[in-house]
Amino acid sequence: MKRNVYPLEVLLWSIAFPGFGQILNKMYIRGAFFIVLEFVINVNANLNMNILYSFQGKSAQAIAVTNYEWAMFYPCVYLFAIYESYLCAKEKSGREAGAFLALPFVAGAYFSTVGVIFSKIDDGTFFLPPTFVAIFGIFIGVAIGSWIRVLLQNYVETKKKP
Repeated sequence: MKRNVYPLEVLLWSIAFPGFGQILNKMYIRGAFFIVLEFVINVNANLNMNILYSFQGKSAQAIAVTNYEWAMFYPCVYLFAIYESYLCAKEKSGREAGAFLALPFVAGAYFSTVGVIFSKIDDGTFFLPPTFVAIFGIFIGVAIGSWIRVLLQNYVETKKKP
């Protein structure tokens, strides 16, 4: 059965779980690698308990159960898996990926990792549970990366014109 690859579908599945986008792209070994890597990081960082306590508003408990040495790996692995599957889906569908496509993903990984670092503050100065700090870091990073991408694309276009 032949199936068309839709980049948005791949992007959304990859957001749901790293590795699923690669599997949709028929990159089974890479997909399995990202699934295993996500599982290893998740278990060692104790992210599921962090997420549970964060959604319950129990920030101190969320911070206490988290292994931050492992948790700091998660944003980069997560966003790279999303980027890589989306880029491959774009290429397979025959659509142009466009210049500087990596910028929103890289900025999202950076800001989310910084969010993980700052989510450990529990002296009353931060009002968000730890999981939400990292998630907002992704949104802020993707927004800033997208903005920089547009600026760079416009700059390149103006340099091409005589």
